[in-house]
Amino acid sequence: MIPRYSRPEMVRIWEPATKFRIWFEIEAHACDAMADLGVIPRENAEAVWKAKDVEFDVARIDAIEAETKHDVIAFLTHLAEHVGAEQARFVHQGMTSSDVLDTCFNIQLTRAADLLIADMEALLAALKRRAYEHKDTIRIGRSHGIHAEPTTMGLTFARFYAEMDRNLTRLRAAREEVATGAISGAVGTFANIDPRVEAHVCAQLGLRPEPISTQVIPRDRHAAFFATLGVVASSIENVAVEIRHMQRTEVLEAAEFFSTGQKGSSAMPHKKNPVLTENLTGLARMVRSMVIPAMENVALWHERDISHSSVERMIGPDATITLDFALARLTGVIDKLLVYPENMLKNLNRFPGLVMSQRVLLALTQAGVSREDAYALVQRNALRVWETGADFRTELLKDPDVTAALSPAEIDEKFDLGYHTKHVDTIFRRVFGES
Repeated sequence: MIPRYSRPEMVRIWEPATKFRIWFEIEAHACDAMADLGVIPRENAEAVWKAKDVEFDVARIDAIEAETKHDVIAFLTHLAEHVGAEQARFVHQGMTSSDVLDTCFNIQLTRAADLLIADMEALLAALKRRAYEHKDTIRIGRSHGIHAEPTTMGLTFARFYAEMDRNLTRLRAAREEVATGAISGAVGTFANIDPRVEAHVCAQLGLRPEPISTQVIPRDRHAAFFATLGVVASSIENVAVEIRHMQRTEVLEAAEFFSTGQKGSSAMPHKKNPVLTENLTGLARMVRSMVIPAMENVALWHERDISHSSVERMIGPDATITLDFALARLTGVIDKLLVYPENMLKNLNRFPGLVMSQRVLLALTQAGVSREDAYALVQRNALRVWETGADFRTELLKDPDVTAALSPAEIDEKFDLGYHTKHVDTIFRRVFGES
């Protein structure tokens, strides 16, 4: 992943030095278990642990791999250079490369998931704070991009909170799904290694033994993991697109924070562009693009091929690093988002009173007018507002067919904004679970 969209803690999970450290721990714990079972001498297992503080030479391993054309063998050769050939002769006994590669990959994914879960918790905190801050800030709701009926900015934030809370549940489930390890040997039969070795290694590394592996851990687990990342990315875009719309000049109900010295355009000094949320839309596309390859990795030949390997070397780091960056960026956007309540009211009243049309429609039907006739009465007055900018309430009061069914006081009552916010507290209790 390019540094521009990377954060150090997530990047470290995928660095070669981290990977080789995990490989070492898998091999060392396996040696411990085999020594406990009397399969190898205890002194050989203890000798392996002498390398626990070694900083493995990535360049040296790469050089060995250039000759052997096999990354695990290159690592084991380098490990023997530190431990000694005689002491290291039982390392990897009964194991196959996928035991190391797959178990390591799942450790990396669980660590990445832990960071993503923490990211999501920070985003939820920001959304909740802004939701309560603007619980009663009236804005116009839109359907098809057209004014519909009043809502509040707090409900907008709360809606995104609820969606991200579902995503937090999904991330935790995805972590659980992928937190398995396999030390089962060639084609997964344990023919040359005791299942108790797998159990020990997994326990030491915070994993569960894979119930049945072939020569690899089943890739449906990983497909579910990356699919979850894709859903989270789509939710990020959902929030980003709303903010981008709100920042449009003609709308300007909210805007990204614009720092001192920031420039919006190389050509037009007046510009304040929603660059962060536009960037989030693009990053979401990249994360989603990695979901299909993960799905296609599920079908492997027989007990194993490596068609999945090149895919995972890319999507493992890139998807998690990108999503980590995107979640952190979105949290910053929400934290600093500028909200303009006055513009919200101005937009709501762009066509005076028009957004109250449904209340008038319902009042007419309750007054005995058929729905078809009531709809026609309301619509003909509403169209005059659209076409001339007239005041909807004034038009209704001038219409004898409307006033024959509703008194002026009854018509006036239908223009109370509070009517549309009377259940906000109920919705907030549903979302945030507070009395």
